[in-house]
Amino acid sequence: MAKRAPTVDIDESKVRHSGTKKVAVGVPAVLHALQIANDQMGVGRSIQTLLRVNQKDGFDCPGCAWPEEDKRHIAEFCENGAKAVAEEATLRRVGADFFAAHSLAELQLHDDWWLGQQGRLTEPMILDEGAAHYRPISWDDALGEIASALRALDDPDEAVFYTSGRTSNEAAFLYQLLVRGLGTNNLPDCSNMCHESSGSALTETIGIGKGTVSIEDVHEADLLIVAGQNPGTNHPRMLSALEKAKRNGATIIAVNPLPEAGLMRFENPQTVRGVAFGGTKLADQFVQIRLGGDQALFQAIGKHLLEVESRDGGVLDHAFIAEHTSGFEAYSQAIAQTSWSELVAATGVPEKTLRRVGEAVRTSKATIVCWAMGLTQHKHSVAMLRDVVNALLLQGNIGRRGAGLCPVRGHSNVQGDRTVGIYEKPSVRFLDALDREFAFQAPREHGYDTVQAIRAMRDGSVRFFMGMGGNFVSATPDTEVVEAAMRNVDLTVQVSTKLNRSHVVAGTRAIILPTLGRTDRDSRGGKEQRVSVEDSMGAVHSSRGRLAPPSEELLSEVAIVARLCALVFGTVPESVDGSVRPVAVGTGIRDLEAIDRAQVERSPREETATPQVPAPEHPLNVPQADWAALEADYALIRAHIQNVVPGFDDYEKRIDKGGTLFLPNGPRDARTFATVDGRARFTVNVLEYPRIPRGRLLLQTLRSHDQYNTTIYGKDDRYRGIRGGRRVVLVNAKDIQALGFAEDEIVDLVSEWTGPDGVVQERRAEEFRVVAYRTPRGNAAAYYPETNVLVPLDSVADVSGTPTSKSVVVRLEHRE
Repeated sequence: MAKRAPTVDIDESKVRHSGTKKVAVGVPAVLHALQIANDQMGVGRSIQTLLRVNQKDGFDCPGCAWPEEDKRHIAEFCENGAKAVAEEATLRRVGADFFAAHSLAELQLHDDWWLGQQGRLTEPMILDEGAAHYRPISWDDALGEIASALRALDDPDEAVFYTSGRTSNEAAFLYQLLVRGLGTNNLPDCSNMCHESSGSALTETIGIGKGTVSIEDVHEADLLIVAGQNPGTNHPRMLSALEKAKRNGATIIAVNPLPEAGLMRFENPQTVRGVAFGGTKLADQFVQIRLGGDQALFQAIGKHLLEVESRDGGVLDHAFIAEHTSGFEAYSQAIAQTSWSELVAATGVPEKTLRRVGEAVRTSKATIVCWAMGLTQHKHSVAMLRDVVNALLLQGNIGRRGAGLCPVRGHSNVQGDRTVGIYEKPSVRFLDALDREFAFQAPREHGYDTVQAIRAMRDGSVRFFMGMGGNFVSATPDTEVVEAAMRNVDLTVQVSTKLNRSHVVAGTRAIILPTLGRTDRDSRGGKEQRVSVEDSMGAVHSSRGRLAPPSEELLSEVAIVARLCALVFGTVPESVDGSVRPVAVGTGIRDLEAIDRAQVERSPREETATPQVPAPEHPLNVPQADWAALEADYALIRAHIQNVVPGFDDYEKRIDKGGTLFLPNGPRDARTFATVDGRARFTVNVLEYPRIPRGRLLLQTLRSHDQYNTTIYGKDDRYRGIRGGRRVVLVNAKDIQALGFAEDEIVDLVSEWTGPDGVVQERRAEEFRVVAYRTPRGNAAAYYPETNVLVPLDSVADVSGTPTSKSVVVRLEHRE
């Protein structure tokens, strides 16, 4: 029997620290996953659901994007995957009665855990201007309100359309078509906040914004460097792949400011060895690097390789460098001028340790570097990742078996959304193909990314916001600024499965559109529909939910967007030349009300006359498609994707019966590089790393183990030994003493950032418990979204614009 939703928030006075773990997963992980599944779904539903996760005839886990092998285990899910499924397939419900009982003001007082634990949304809701409560609204009226709001815009750039990574390829493709049909590229997404730095660096250096490895490459690597990543919590199924690599003889080096249990020892609960014989030691070496020092580490690797090559030879792949790369001479000269003393200062790691890592790379037959947010959320992240590429190019570790670049994406299908067009800076090639397919002209001017969208909302330049999944308010930096920005918008629309903070921090008016999740059966057009997703390694496969939806009122994301397209791009009979005339929003947007009035005001005798409508200022220009047909058959959407996006040949056939469509990858498949000069590019990057002022700490925001992005599953971080709460700050014991504080003291965190005007800005997060933890001196860590308030909106990575959530200068303050 599933448990009822909690009635109170987390009691942070009960938080405690019981010591860190040195082993991950095992039987405790299984028991914890089953407990949460039972609490949310009950025993029978848990069994029915979990056995379909990541199966070829089942549904894709709504958690991370780590790929599956072709041969599947009967239990093809991890602890946090089970939690994600349980949260979505919960028996708890949030309907009209809930919103009648809880005012908006009351809901705003609850924490993110409480909001998320209330259950699945079951019917469309609207918050009227000045109202204290949401009220029910029909689908037709809700979508009509949205279409009317879009028609009322003076300019399409007054609208922003956000996308979460869980959105399917089909829904994402329609969504970007809707937005571009309106006349804007304002398509910020969660990639802007996580792997945008990876995409920027990789596109520049190897010509594709994705990694270059397959799951088989991971298994066959000789050396794996896992940097800035905690797979035990964020991608637990990756541990199985690392274990297989280890069994095949691989060396694994973990690079992280915090020791993470998942990279120490892995007790695989699906094997006898994992359950009964202590599991597998994964990391051969743990390099405890200072926050932001990873660029120096990879420069040190390059410097070691070049020095040994100069002395002994036989290190570099000269044939690869000559045939496939450019910029080698400039890079080697720059690295030669970088001193070991500065590399040591930047990393906080002794020279002998840096050389030991370099020697492991030198002797490796095939090296893979894996990374996540620890490398992408610094001001110098793009330069840092260019130096990762440099280190691998020296030995030709791109485009051969067991070697390459492996950015580990977070959300399931965040990479697929970008592939099918969710991007504020689309390529001309993509737009040209879209134009041909839908007989219109998409806008070419770049749109807002996530940070730019927040600035525009803050400044009053945006009147409409729509979120396709996700929790924009809690996911983004500078919480107080974001909340004020959202309240500054005329209408906010959230397409969601569950209640979250973005529903309670809303615009002047707000609409909630409840949608089907991955686990839900999607019956439409007289048959069960399937969607498709792309994993972290460019493999596309289908996903089909099997559970009865929590309400008959729910629509799929595809249906929601298709119906909006039909309303926005509907046709007006009796155009001047006798053909149907599409209604435009975005170009000719000011004329819509006149068109509507002309239709309504005609007398019966004028039924065949041409309506007297003022000519629009611009030609009507919208995509041409049968929206009802696309809603009824998702295969038709996939056919459009096949025609627009390269690599989707035989899309339908290749994902049939659990098949996988592997998207082309030039660097991996043929050592071809779509860069400016057609070669993989060595780059020269000035060494950067954070300088921490005296008396301050450098803070990274991170997840707890009972969390996935902004979704809080529970109150514990089992591997780090945190129990019963989340408002803790992890600080080196020597720093606690040196700064004049005591362990378990409750403090305020105050971030300090110098803006472009030279003025120091401060932001405050109150009441955090100080926990002594094994961090590098001068570094600290705390959980988001609670500490997102400390991340300045304008503190972003060069080139990519990603918020610098891993390098926030803070001071601790005693509370009175």
